[in-house]
Amino acid sequence: MNPSLRLLLLAPALWLAATISPTLAQNTAPRAQTPGTPPPQADNPSRPPLPAPLTPPPAPAPRINGPKVFGVRPGSPFLYTIPATGTPPITFSADNLPSGLTLDPATGRITGTLSQPGNYSVTFGAQNILHSTKFRIWLRGGLVTVSIKNTLGSASRPFRIIVGDQIALTPPMGWNSWNCWAGAVNQDKVLRAAKAMVASGLAQHGWTYVNIDDTWQGVRGGPFNGIQPDPKKFPDMKGLNDAIHGLGLKAGISSTPWITSYANHIGGSSDNAAGNWTLVTQANGRRNPQHVVGQYPFATNNAKQWAAWGFDYLKYDWNPNDIPHVQEMADALRASGRDLVFSLSNAAPFGNAADWARLANAWRTTGDIRDTWQSMTRNGFSQNRWAPFSGPGHWNDPDMLVVGRVGWGPSLHATNLTPDEQYTHISLWCLLASPLLLGCDLDQLDPFTLGLLTNDEVLDVDQDSLGKEATTVAGDNISYSVYAKPLDDGSLAVGLFNRGPDAYTLTVKWSDLGLTGPQLVRDLWRQKDLGTFSDQFSSPVPSHGVVLVRITPAVGSVGGG
Repeated sequence: MNPSLRLLLLAPALWLAATISPTLAQNTAPRAQTPGTPPPQADNPSRPPLPAPLTPPPAPAPRINGPKVFGVRPGSPFLYTIPATGTPPITFSADNLPSGLTLDPATGRITGTLSQPGNYSVTFGAQNILHSTKFRIWLRGGLVTVSIKNTLGSASRPFRIIVGDQIALTPPMGWNSWNCWAGAVNQDKVLRAAKAMVASGLAQHGWTYVNIDDTWQGVRGGPFNGIQPDPKKFPDMKGLNDAIHGLGLKAGISSTPWITSYANHIGGSSDNAAGNWTLVTQANGRRNPQHVVGQYPFATNNAKQWAAWGFDYLKYDWNPNDIPHVQEMADALRASGRDLVFSLSNAAPFGNAADWARLANAWRTTGDIRDTWQSMTRNGFSQNRWAPFSGPGHWNDPDMLVVGRVGWGPSLHATNLTPDEQYTHISLWCLLASPLLLGCDLDQLDPFTLGLLTNDEVLDVDQDSLGKEATTVAGDNISYSVYAKPLDDGSLAVGLFNRGPDAYTLTVKWSDLGLTGPQLVRDLWRQKDLGTFSDQFSSPVPSHGVVLVRITPAVGSVGGG
């Protein structure tokens, strides 16, 4: 090429880089990750400020996040939004996308239907073009149009779409209204949560479901004689779900097979054939006599109504969970024509664990969680016996996350868990392959909480497609515990948990993990390689804290431990 022409073609690109780079430097980190000292917690000024998050800010170049597999049933509506970080705008692509599905390259949203069972291997792509321009130059007696693009980077990721009987092939991630708003929930609060999930960047890391818990209910009626919403709280349930889907997210609802829900609203059965309901007042603190399953079930009616509104998730809440009513609702959901994740609550009997795995997508293994160390650890560190029943499409659930601002509505407070306890909470739930459902006000996410919830290397442990649940491999399970979780690439995620009152150095030996030879150890919270170790790894761990690492073979390397 003529040197003069080469210089002419390079000049606009150089000018663009010089012009754009100061802006780029200011915008590589998202707003929520702006460095600085966080303010004291407003509802308890005596508590120290939250520390800066360990999670590094996302890089400017694209990174595709979230699961590597997605399940859908034949003929069911398909909605999947490719989660990705990087400086916007990002353009998405999908090679080998099966016929029947369409990708919006601007949003990463995939929609459509697939009518036949099958497995499809797709490759997702993401590219962010910071700036593009066109200009004309005179070349050999004619005008030529030249296009220049300033591209920050690109990313690709293999992805499997499995069309068959199973959905929820990785644990659901999202938000539930109860631990935040309880009985104060309404349509406006739910829509605000959905918008905040997108605006905060959570959706870019795979957070998807926006779930309405108890107290949405009005009376039975409508075209299916199913439960209708309270018109004062939820005036347009279909419109709400359309808005949530329009954001690339999914919507959830709650109910019960009882006559009356825990919060004393109409349930899924009745003692009269028409399904009429009148609340029986609970007297002297005794159990509500309507907390029983009535003679006439309305599971099919309700499932059809939820599908017509466009719901994608059902929390089915009563105690004790029993096989006949789980089967009844599972059948009703399958016949509704729409995929709804089926989650049981609460404290499912362990003796029927194989049946919950057969009939439901998730089941509560514990009672309700509170934002205390005692409650969180009681739920989280009691899961070993449940591990054999967890896997793609069926997950053990030790209850929702209690980070951020919680309060069971309408008054909220910062979680009572310390920062180290919150790292333990998120690390343990991810190792357990648990559903991750937030219970905080998404409009009030501080930088520390966002850091907890947007670390993709930590979330990858939860969303790993192998679907194995971590179990204890070392420790006395009183003062300390070491958990290990096999991952689909052959590596191990390992959590060293200090459950005692003082800082302590914890060690995991390769013999505890069934490993031999040198291993590369990576700190997942800091996203930093720690080195290669020959036969064990040790690290100081703060009281009630954790060190979460990924261990991979490093054949031929010199050990450091």
